[in-house]
Amino acid sequence: MKIAFLGLGNMGGPMALNLHRAGHDLTGYDLSPVACKRLAAEGLRIAASTLEAVAGAEVVISMLPASQHVEDLYLGNGGPGLLESLSAGTLVIDSSTIASATSIKVAKAAAPRKIAIIDAPVSGGTGGAVAGTLTFMVGGAQADFERARPLLEKMGANIFHAGPAGAGQAANICNNMLLGVLMIGTSEALALGVANGLDPKVLSEIMRRSSGGNWALEKYNPLPGVMDKVPSSNGYAGGFGTDLMLKDLGLAQENAIATRTPTLLGGLARNVFAAHSLAGNGALDFSSVIQPLLRAKK
Repeated sequence: MKIAFLGLGNMGGPMALNLHRAGHDLTGYDLSPVACKRLAAEGLRIAASTLEAVAGAEVVISMLPASQHVEDLYLGNGGPGLLESLSAGTLVIDSSTIASATSIKVAKAAAPRKIAIIDAPVSGGTGGAVAGTLTFMVGGAQADFERARPLLEKMGANIFHAGPAGAGQAANICNNMLLGVLMIGTSEALALGVANGLDPKVLSEIMRRSSGGNWALEKYNPLPGVMDKVPSSNGYAGGFGTDLMLKDLGLAQENAIATRTPTLLGGLARNVFAAHSLAGNGALDFSSVIQPLLRAKK
């Protein structure tokens, strides 16, 4: 397929490369010259603008930071949006993590133009993006989901159709709210163990195989030196930034207010990550939330 991929950051870049390596005719674009240069070195064709990237594309995939960026791209900000430049029959796959309401708004604007659009946010981190093992949570029409599935399967190992437009985003914020809560809880438990003189590797394995087992212990241990090839063992560089987790927890709280759903731990987790960000850790991986707990024990 002829694909345009917009947003070549830590997640989008590896996803685009996996499609490129699968043999698709892919053109990428990102506002960051550094990102574009990095992907060009991997053999990816880079456009000079979004309009150049989408010219003649059958599929447009976007991976952008926030709701406003998605609205500005597709609907325009005081000018024409990208939807006006896409041909009828184009499939749009937006893998950004944004508000459900934004996905629904863009989908409604696309419908009269006969442009199919699905929201397909992901879980699995940068490691999953590189390995092609991401989880996709998709909102949109069943037919559009089936049309997108062959492409999603080149980037992910777990593909779920959550429901109509916006449902993918709703599922994603539920998942990421739980992830934020679990990372804080895991960090507190590990810090408590270290304060009691326990070997962090032994404690991690005990909890991983016991009733406290969770994804952080399995794949993303927040303590440096316990697990290889995770951000905690690389100075908390790369991975999923604290500010991105804070954004997602904020989306969850906005949705909780709109639906009048009590999310007490979700709200507390947002406050914890907000404090961590304000302390200057916004660019660090979200597992760095353990750092102040360890310092407090010294």
